[in-house]
Amino acid sequence: MLMYPQIDPVAFHLGPLSVHWYGLMYLMGFFAGWAVLSTRLRRADFTPDQLADILFYSALGIIIGGRVGYMLFYAWPDLLYNPLSVFQIWKGGMSFHGGLLGVLIALSIYSHRIGKSLVEITDFIAPAVPIGLGLGRLGNFINGELWGKTTNVPWGVIFPNAGSLPRHPSQLYEFLLEGVLLFIILWLFSQKPKPRWAVSGVFLVFYGLFRFVIELFREPDAQIGYLAFGWVTEGQLLSLPMMVVGMLMLFWGYRRKICSNI
Repeated sequence: MLMYPQIDPVAFHLGPLSVHWYGLMYLMGFFAGWAVLSTRLRRADFTPDQLADILFYSALGIIIGGRVGYMLFYAWPDLLYNPLSVFQIWKGGMSFHGGLLGVLIALSIYSHRIGKSLVEITDFIAPAVPIGLGLGRLGNFINGELWGKTTNVPWGVIFPNAGSLPRHPSQLYEFLLEGVLLFIILWLFSQKPKPRWAVSGVFLVFYGLFRFVIELFREPDAQIGYLAFGWVTEGQLLSLPMMVVGMLMLFWGYRRKICSNI
């Protein structure tokens, strides 16, 4: 059993402004992703200016889609009661699946502007996405939120706002699987030219798989709980379509064999 390290969620202050570790993790993920994608420009048909635009549109999609997705998937009654609550970002509440949809919508608009297909962009950026995901999960751990179920494993953690029993540090499980391992898989897979759709498909399959497994150790959202059989969660239901779509993309990509340089 481990005690949760007392980490101040505020990293530092700039006058009256409090800079939180969680926000810094997003910022670090943004710049780390930029660095990784800059190395991929040598083999991709994108310019540095287009990379900057892709990251800008992606950031908008993450923020808007993540918040709207959370309200739709996890806080629908609150949204009905107070539609303006969707703007109350300072109260917390972001959804990866909503952010993913937001990014896809934003990049669809941008891809039309530059005359490229959406999948050309997603194949290009997919290997960098796990960096942001992993750092975001570290931010969740620092905030002492989104903890796991109670457990007797030696590495169980007693979180300050989760009672006196040790729990799975599911945020760190997600950091390792959705961040570190997923990055390694995508980076190695994308080192040689692959059929178009393939890199995006691998991302969807493995993220969906890792998220589905981790949900078995993660405490479900209190306002929703389990949806079926005493273990099925909202996160698992949202991950299943990702795996199916990813497998279809892999099948379609290798069947068409339209090779991409990235």
